[in-house]
Amino acid sequence: MQCPFCSHVDDKVVDSRMAKEGEAIRRRRECLGCKRRFTTYERVEDMLPMVVKKDGRREPFDRAKALAGLKRACEKRPISMATLEIVADRIEKRIQERGEAEVPCRVVGEEVMVELHQLDQVAYVRFASVYREFKDVEQFLDEVKGLLREKSEGTG
Repeated sequence: MQCPFCSHVDDKVVDSRMAKEGEAIRRRRECLGCKRRFTTYERVEDMLPMVVKKDGRREPFDRAKALAGLKRACEKRPISMATLEIVADRIEKRIQERGEAEVPCRVVGEEVMVELHQLDQVAYVRFASVYREFKDVEQFLDEVKGLLREKSEGTG
């Protein structure tokens, strides 16, 4: 494991414990080069599907990319990193549970949209504006009006 501080490759594990309801092992490590400590997580590598992009390219599902999209949408919102990690875990789990070798990128985007819709409406509209490629302010307003209708009907 490469030290995130000095890039030294030798370290020692100083503590290990279960994390995420037993789905991962949290390890505290100490770099043998700079003596600083850092945390790593170890988990079983899942057989995740390939994501089929709009242009036909295929790439492995990447939880980190989903998390990065969530972070961007939730920037300057009162949402903790722990919450975003939980949301990313749920998205990854649902993608895996589909049991498909390939999924269209829109499936991943829709999963993110579902989670953000429940989590934070501002983050949801931010993500939707990019994901759905809003062309003008009218599309943006239509999305906000839809959220307001849901709220007044008691479903949001």
